[in-house]
Amino acid sequence: MMSWHDQPFSEALTRFGTRVEQGLDENGARQRLARYGPNRLPEPKRAGPLARFARQFHNVLIYVLMAAGTTTAMLGHWIDTAVILAVVMVNAIIGFVQEGKAESALAAIRDMLAPRATVLRDGRRRTVPGEDIVPGDIVIVEAGDRIPADLRLCETRGVKIEEAVLTGESVPVDKATGPVAADAPLGDRRSMAFSGTMVAAGQGRGIAIATGADTEIGRISGMIADVPSTETPLIRQMAVFAKWLTVFIVGFSALILFFGLTLGGYGFTELFMALVGLSVAAIPEGLPAILTVTLAIGVQGMARRNAIVRRLPAIEALGSVSVICSDKTGTLTRNEMTVAGVITANHAYRVTGTGYAPHGGFVLDGAEARVADHPVLTELGRAALLCNEADLVGAGDQWQVIGDPMEGALVAFACKAGFEPDAERARQPQTDAIPFDAQHRFMASLRHDHDGHATIFVKGAPERILAMCRTQRIKDGTDAPIDADYWREQAATVADQGQRVLAIAVKPTHGDHGELHFGDVDTDLTLLGLVGLIDPPREEAIEAVRECRAAGIGVKMITGDHAGTAAAIGRQLGLANTATVMEGAEIDTLDAEQLRQRVAEVDVFARTSPQHKLRLVEALQDGGAVVAMTGDGVNDAPALKRADIGIAMGQKGTEAAKEASEIVLADDNFATIAAAVKAGRTVYDNLKKAIIFLLPVNGGESLSLVAAILLGLTLPITPLQILWVNMVSSVLLAMTLAFEPAERGVMARAPRPASEPILSPFVLWRVGFVSVLFMAGIFGKFALAQAQGSSVEEARTIAVNTLVVMEIFYLFSVRYLGEPSLTLRGLFGTRPVLIAITAVTALQFLFTYAPFMEAFFDTRPLSLLQGLQIVLVGVAVLVILELEKRAMWAWRDRRGSAPHGKSAQARG
Repeated sequence: MMSWHDQPFSEALTRFGTRVEQGLDENGARQRLARYGPNRLPEPKRAGPLARFARQFHNVLIYVLMAAGTTTAMLGHWIDTAVILAVVMVNAIIGFVQEGKAESALAAIRDMLAPRATVLRDGRRRTVPGEDIVPGDIVIVEAGDRIPADLRLCETRGVKIEEAVLTGESVPVDKATGPVAADAPLGDRRSMAFSGTMVAAGQGRGIAIATGADTEIGRISGMIADVPSTETPLIRQMAVFAKWLTVFIVGFSALILFFGLTLGGYGFTELFMALVGLSVAAIPEGLPAILTVTLAIGVQGMARRNAIVRRLPAIEALGSVSVICSDKTGTLTRNEMTVAGVITANHAYRVTGTGYAPHGGFVLDGAEARVADHPVLTELGRAALLCNEADLVGAGDQWQVIGDPMEGALVAFACKAGFEPDAERARQPQTDAIPFDAQHRFMASLRHDHDGHATIFVKGAPERILAMCRTQRIKDGTDAPIDADYWREQAATVADQGQRVLAIAVKPTHGDHGELHFGDVDTDLTLLGLVGLIDPPREEAIEAVRECRAAGIGVKMITGDHAGTAAAIGRQLGLANTATVMEGAEIDTLDAEQLRQRVAEVDVFARTSPQHKLRLVEALQDGGAVVAMTGDGVNDAPALKRADIGIAMGQKGTEAAKEASEIVLADDNFATIAAAVKAGRTVYDNLKKAIIFLLPVNGGESLSLVAAILLGLTLPITPLQILWVNMVSSVLLAMTLAFEPAERGVMARAPRPASEPILSPFVLWRVGFVSVLFMAGIFGKFALAQAQGSSVEEARTIAVNTLVVMEIFYLFSVRYLGEPSLTLRGLFGTRPVLIAITAVTALQFLFTYAPFMEAFFDTRPLSLLQGLQIVLVGVAVLVILELEKRAMWAWRDRRGSAPHGKSAQARG
C-alpha cells in the first residue's frame, strides 16, 4: 500500500481525482463506496452459547467420566449413571458461566470511528455518516472532531491532534501540510491525520487516503484478529496433569481388568463396576470446582483493590509473571502535563505539585522559594497565564484541562505563582492574538489593562523565541542584553531531562495598539525565562516498580514517545537499565533471534508502533518469560492480547484496550499491579494446597480398591460412596484453602518458572505418603470392623467416615506446609475452616443416620464407641504428618535447603 506522509498533498489529489475546493461529486462518491466498501471494520466471527457450552466437555478427565457413565447405563446401574453425569454437568455449567470470553476488542475499535463527518461534495459542505467516507473525499475537521478516516492534510490552521491512543504521545501533535521523511515513525508523520484520533485545536482539511480496514486503526484491528490468545501457565499445567492422570487411570484399569479376568476369577460385570469405582476414585471430580472457586475468591479480593479481572485464570497467572511491559503515558505517568522546572536569567527553580491541580510551590537550592521574593517568577507566571487559551476545572486533587494540555499545565503553574486565572484575564483582556502554528512555532497575545497600557506576551520553541529577543529580564527586575549561549545551554539541559521546553517573552507596546501582526513580535522581545514540562511518573508507580523488582519481576517501559522523554521517566521510575534506549527503527533492523537477545538487556523502548510492541512481547516470551503487558491505547491492544496477561487502564484506557485485556485497573494505578501479583501468588499457593489435599484422598480411595481387587477381597467403599466423599466433604474442605492468607515472604521470592509442573517431587512424595496413610486407615478400619462382627454395609459406613475424619485432620496439616500445625493458630483455623468442618460433620451424620441416605448409599448407623475410634484414627494421621514434616525439614536442612520457618512454597 502506498505511503502518503512523504508525498506532496497535490500527488494525493491527482491520484484520487479530486480538488481541495470542490471535493468529489455525489455520483463519484457512490461509485467509490461500492468499490471500496463502507468505512467500517469487518465483523469477526464469534462462537455462540452452544459452542461455548460444548467446549466445557473438551477435557480428557471429563471424557473418562462420561465413558464410565455410559457404560454403567448399559449395565443398568442407573443411580451410578445419574450421579456421574450430574458431576459432569455441574462442572460444565461452572465453566460456561465463568468463561464469557467474548472477543470484543474489535467491536470497541469500530466504535471509535466517527459516527458523522463533514466533507466537501460538489463544492458544498455536507455532513455524512462516518461509514460513507470514501478515498478521495475532502474532509473538514476542527477542534473536538474525531478523525473519520486516514487523511493526508492539505490545509492546517493551528491544527493539533491527540494521538495518544495510537502512538502514546503524551501531548497533542502539531500538524502541517509539508511532506516528512519516508521512514518517519507514526508519531512523526505530521502531514497525516489518523482515523480514531481527536482534534484538540485548530481547523484543517485533508483528503481521505484510506478507509475501514486499510487505515492505521484498521491494521491494528487486523493485528488483534491475527494474534492468538495465550493460555495461562495454570491452564497449561492442568491440561498436562489431566492427560497424565488419564493415561495412568486407563492404563492401570486395563492391567487390573486383565488380572481380574485371567487370574482373579471375577465376572466381567462385577469387575467392571469395581473399575468404575477405581476411575471415580482416581479422578478428583471436585478439582474443577475448587479451581474455579479459588480463582473467583482471588478475583473478589482484587476487585476490592480496584482491579477488575475479566478472565478467572488471569489472577493466578500473575503469580508467575516474570516481566511487566508497561506503556508510559497514562500508565506509569499521569497523562497530565506539569511544569517541572523554571529557568530564569539567574536561577533554576524546581516546581512542586503534580498534574493539573493548582497546588504547589517553588524550590530553589533545596529550600522553598517565596514568589514575593522573586519578581521574575511573578512576571513569568503572569505571561504563562495570559499567552494561553486553556482553562482548568475541578476541585481538590481532581482537575481537568479544557484546551491544550501544555497550556493547562501553564495555567496550573500561574496559579502556583499566585494568580487567579479569571481575575487576571479580566484585568488584562485579550485584544488580538497570533495562534500557534507548526510553521512559525510560537503564539502571541496582545492584551490591554484598564489603565490604557498594552503588552504583548509570547511563548514558543526556545530557538525561535531567542531569535526574536533583544534583552532578558534579570532578578532585580531590569533588563540586560540577551545571553543566547546561556539560554541554549539551559534549554539543552532541560531537554536532556526528558522535558519539553517553552520560552516565554514579553514586549510592552502603545495603548492604542489594536491588531497584532508578525512584524510586531519579530524583534525587541524581552525573554523572561524557560519552563520545562513533563508528564511525570506517578509516585505510587515508583514504589510499585521497586516492589516488583524486589519480587524478581523485571519492568520494561514501551512507549511511542521520544527517546529522551522515555529515558528520563525510566530513570525517575527506577528501572534497571536506562542507559540505553531502543527505538522502533532499531527494532525493525533486528531479526527474531537478535531481538530476543537485545530485549533482555534494555528496559526502555521509544518511538514504538503497535507492531513493535507486539514483537517485543513475543521476543520476551520466546526467551521463556511470562509477560504481563499494561496499556491504555488502541496501539497497545495487539500486545495486550498476545501477552500472557493483558492489563488495561480503566479510567483513561480505551475500550479496545480494556476488551483485549484480562485485567482492568479501575483506578489506573500501576501500584495495583504489585498487589495483584501478590494475590496471584497467593492464589497459586492455595491451589497447590488444594491439589495436595485432594489427590491423597483420591489416592487413598484408589489404593484401597486396587488392594481389594488384587487380593480378591470385598471393596471397602462403593463407587457411589466415593462420589459422595469426592463431591461433598472433599470439595467443602478443600474450598476453605481458597481463603488462606498469603504465606510469609510471598513477595520476597522469585517468580515460579512457567514450566514448573504442578506435580513437583515434593507434591508427588506428599501425595504418595498420605495416600498410603489413607489406604491403611480405610482398609484397616474396614477389616477391623468385619473382624469385630460388623456387616459389609456397616463396615463400609465405618470406612467412609474414617476417610472423612482423616480428611478433616489432614486439612489442619496441609494449611501449613512450611510451619507446624500443632499450634493454637493452626488448630483453631480460620473462620471458613471451622464452618466447613461443622458442615461436613453435619453431612456425615446425615449420611450415616438418615434413612433416605441408606437407600442411596447403603449406609448403616454407628455407635458412639465406633465414632470415637474413627476420630482417634484422624488424630493419629495428624501426628504422623507432623512428624513427617519435621523429618523433611531436617533432611532438607542437612542438604542445605530452605531453613525452618520459611514459606511453604520454599519447602514445596
